[in-house]
Amino acid sequence: MRYIGLCSSRAERRSGTSPSVIVIGAGVAGITAARALVDASIQVTVLESRDRIGGRVCTDYTFGFPVDLGASWLHGVCDENPLAPLIGRLGLPLYRTSGDNSVLYDHDLESYALYDTDGNQVPQELVTKVGLAFEDALQEAIRESKGGIQLEGLAHKVLQWYLCRMEGWFAADAETISLKNWDQEVLLPGGHGLMVRGYLPVINTLARGLDVRLNHRVTTVSRHHHGVKVIVEDGSTFVADAAVIAVPLGVLKAKIIQFEPKLPDWKEAAISDIGVGIENKIVLHFEKVFWPNVEFLGVVAEGTHSCSYFLNLHKATGHPVLVYMPAGKLARDIEKMADDAAANCAFTQLKTILPDASMPINYLVSHWGSDINSFGAYSYDKVGKSHDSYERLRVPVDNLFFAGEATSINFPGSVHGAYSTGLQAAEDCRMRVLERYGELDLLFPTMVDDGICVPVLISRM
Repeated sequence: MRYIGLCSSRAERRSGTSPSVIVIGAGVAGITAARALVDASIQVTVLESRDRIGGRVCTDYTFGFPVDLGASWLHGVCDENPLAPLIGRLGLPLYRTSGDNSVLYDHDLESYALYDTDGNQVPQELVTKVGLAFEDALQEAIRESKGGIQLEGLAHKVLQWYLCRMEGWFAADAETISLKNWDQEVLLPGGHGLMVRGYLPVINTLARGLDVRLNHRVTTVSRHHHGVKVIVEDGSTFVADAAVIAVPLGVLKAKIIQFEPKLPDWKEAAISDIGVGIENKIVLHFEKVFWPNVEFLGVVAEGTHSCSYFLNLHKATGHPVLVYMPAGKLARDIEKMADDAAANCAFTQLKTILPDASMPINYLVSHWGSDINSFGAYSYDKVGKSHDSYERLRVPVDNLFFAGEATSINFPGSVHGAYSTGLQAAEDCRMRVLERYGELDLLFPTMVDDGICVPVLISRM
């Protein structure tokens, strides 16, 4: 067994050696925590199981231009969004897909085309009318802890499509989403912006100069009074004063990492009580555009499983790309297929509404549910469980600090939620480590804001 020591004796600390922290997971939360700790002169090693950084942020360049297979929106384009200043400084453009308070969350009804399974376009007046009824039914359900809406014919199919989009927002089947807590997430103002060049530039900026060990899958985390010991799959051992656990909720649920001693019952309950959903992307690259010049296309049907949604990247990026985005049970079913079969499934849906559609020249398929490094897309509130579970998952256990979108009580399931919890975990961890060695005078502000505000570049064509 190889030991890689990061921590040092107290005498060495007094002579100037910095405290040490291991960050497990190089997604947005982990990289952010590591960046903040390193900027505070703490020695940090990041252990990442994948062969890349970013986690569920995955910008692919197979087509010769960036396509996000994971997170792709900035939810809340405003100064209150903790990520907005960084995106603004990097000069990364966004494409606005909705304003505030849209029934479709990250889309509004300004630019779309819905069709039935016979290829007939659904009248926009009906879509708007059903949308308003859907919103009213949700609010009534919240007030009365019950409720429903009964529609028939085409209106019923449109309603199923709205449910399908709600399933996409939560990455879960409608019947598993908490009626009581579904709206507990804080939606920042400013609408929703698609990252035109992908999220990778943000990750690369945060990770610059960090000690990141790729292909290091952690199997055991042992904590004791004087520090932590972390063992990876090949038997290598890392030791430090503390650790930040920034792996996805699905990985914690799968118990890929063994904690010694085991985590407290309240922490295990939090891991169990929060849902982890699945939404995938099947990206179809075409030789040229043959579809309407709208932001998204959709198919309405008798049930959510038969509905569909295609994001038109050509509107935002200028590239002839449609992204099919199944969620919940539909996503799980498609994940069982080979990639070519999954791409054909998406293309078959497209042919339903556009019979003359040309074959794609290339495709990409994500597998967030079966990926051992994630086992899901992002978190959601389960039926019968408290929204406070997010906060319990965040609370430290001795010298273990937790970060990630599933530890954000205000912004779960979002990149800015992951980012903010990375900063908070770094602050809590740094205070704990420095306080223990009487070095709080070494405290430096992390992720310093020098007061320069660069507006986010967002537009809509």
